[in-house]
Amino acid sequence: LSFNRPVRVSTRVVLKPPGHHFQPEIEDIVIDIKPGAAFGDGRHPTSRLAVRGIEYVLKNSKPDGMSGQSRVLDIGTGSGILAIAALQLGISRAVGIDPDPCARAEAAENAVLNGLASRFTIMDQPLSQLPHGEKYTIITANLRYPTLVRLCGTVDSYLATAGSLVLSGIKSDEMAVILAVYGEKGLACRWQATEKGWVGLVLQQRPS
Repeated sequence: LSFNRPVRVSTRVVLKPPGHHFQPEIEDIVIDIKPGAAFGDGRHPTSRLAVRGIEYVLKNSKPDGMSGQSRVLDIGTGSGILAIAALQLGISRAVGIDPDPCARAEAAENAVLNGLASRFTIMDQPLSQLPHGEKYTIITANLRYPTLVRLCGTVDSYLATAGSLVLSGIKSDEMAVILAVYGEKGLACRWQATEKGWVGLVLQQRPS
């Protein structure tokens, strides 16, 4: 795919470089992403899978959401693409965390480009240092397998009741272990998709 022009990465989401014209369909969400050093400009399958997972959640779940209180937490926000997509698709507010100052600067710039700076908070705190008791309607993590396994013990404590966890960065042969590890926390797979050997997942709490 060439990302020097607008590119559709999911049913509704189109990414485009700033300044390029695109005539959207009625339900399209068009996101300006400035090319930069941070991961998450849509070139990699894991970014596209995560966007599709977010789109699935907001189409098929009704997060407590959409009431003005819905929030997304994007772990390792990179360019901010996933948080921005969630905001454009209907989530009220977003928090993106990333240890890389370059990524945080680019995510902030992309938030401004899309008119979302007031709704998107970008921080350098690790997940474990976020305020206890904070709950998120959607948590996204496009990270590699060892990090996703390590985060499992913490991430579920930030997930709201009936919330959704969108994971990407997983190779096909790693999926079974990820599902088993998160399954021990009571999280079951509600959606999955593959692209070029990578997997995207949506996990939700099993009914008690």
